[in-house]
Amino acid sequence: MAEASAETFAEAMIALGGNVGDVRSTFDRAVAMLCDGARVQLLSRSSDYRTPPWGVTDQPPFINAVIAVATALPPRDLFALALEVESALGRDRRNERRWGPRRLDIDLLAYGDLVQNDPDLTLPHPRLFERAFVLVPLAEIAPERTIGGIGVRDALARLDLSGIEKLPPL
Repeated sequence: MAEASAETFAEAMIALGGNVGDVRSTFDRAVAMLCDGARVQLLSRSSDYRTPPWGVTDQPPFINAVIAVATALPPRDLFALALEVESALGRDRRNERRWGPRRLDIDLLAYGDLVQNDPDLTLPHPRLFERAFVLVPLAEIAPERTIGGIGVRDALARLDLSGIEKLPPL
């Protein structure tokens, strides 16, 4: 691959979550696998947060974090890479309960200012502004960011933050 100029990079926001196994160690591995330094460069990483389960509540708490990356990959390729990393680290999307327990969940929250409504990839993420467990770590690293015309800080102010706990560094 030819070296890309700085103008060809887009900033993307990616959410990480999980509640099975050593989630924080899994996050470290996932970030390393996603951010190769050439096609995807890590710009910032939030703290890890312990959060109540969402959707299906009869399961252990989740750990959530958000990373900001600069990428030369188009959105579909970045999303495909995220799915490959999930799979490599033990996620089996076909055989799990929706919103149920999982080792790792990687969601592409936003890709620059792109708005895309395709069956396999919607940007910004369609439930981004409903989920405090995503907005809290996102607001830590990008409080002034506007996604889909909505300010991250403003969206967070409208949500219940009960049960979300910032974890100390490892």
